Amino acid sequence: MLSVVILTLNEAKHIAACLESVRDFADEMLVFDSGSADGTTEVARGAGARVETRLFDNYAGQRNAALDAARGDWIFFIDADERADAAVGEEIRAEISRIENAIGEGNETAGNETAFVPYETLFWIPRKNCIFGKWIQHTGWSPDYQPRVLRKGKAWFDPARPVHELVITQGRELYLKQSLVHYNYETLAQFREKQERYTKFEAREMFEQGVRPRLRSFVSMPAREFYRRFIALQGYRDGLHGLALSALMAYYAFWRQVWCQRIVR
Repeated sequence: MLSVVILTLNEAKHIAACLESVRDFADEMLVFDSGSADGTTEVARGAGARVETRLFDNYAGQRNAALDAARGDWIFFIDADERADAAVGEEIRAEISRIENAIGEGNETAGNETAFVPYETLFWIPRKNCIFGKWIQHTGWSPDYQPRVLRKGKAWFDPARPVHELVITQGRELYLKQSLVHYNYETLAQFREKQERYTKFEAREMFEQGVRPRLRSFVSMPAREFYRRFIALQGYRDGLHGLALSALMAYYAFWRQVWCQRIVR
């Protein structure tokens, strides 16, 4: 059984189209909401999804709670602003079928729930990121593989990583070929809101890991981030979009140091 899980907070604009994109291959559609006030849950129920609500603590905690709530043996996480097509669904289900057949032939490790298993328990899926109306093919947004399909009980999200989640898996990992389409940021205001949230999480993570900003890092870190995005990751090939995005990410690299320093004080 394949459960498709969507974490939401005020996603009424996107949720119906996202659910429609997975309907044909999902055995269960679960919307895992964290307190939407814009009608997201009503739209989701109207579209045939089961809705559960949990107060948000961090991304890893929310995803692990959704893993527990899902009824399927396999869980496919998709964001509300992403879309899957039939090819994505066919590839996921084909790989699950292949693995389940192998398990049925006796390849699963028996009697030890913590042992490594000789089959795939985690699928990575590539995304096409559309930012400010353009598909960004460089600048660090492509290729953009995300850990999205997990076998329940054999893969989960590391609770020590509250943002930019890391998956712990007891089996092999598989990189799929078919891409999700991610309508990432439509406006600058939307970009700033999400990046500020991520950056504050990252600053807190830096602090908890014992990292303390040095004076030079307020200059060196933004400069390195711009070089990485625009030169090393060929952001220049995305034209003015690449330049703007590289500059914006450098700006938030600066603020990561500032917010970490404020925690220290």
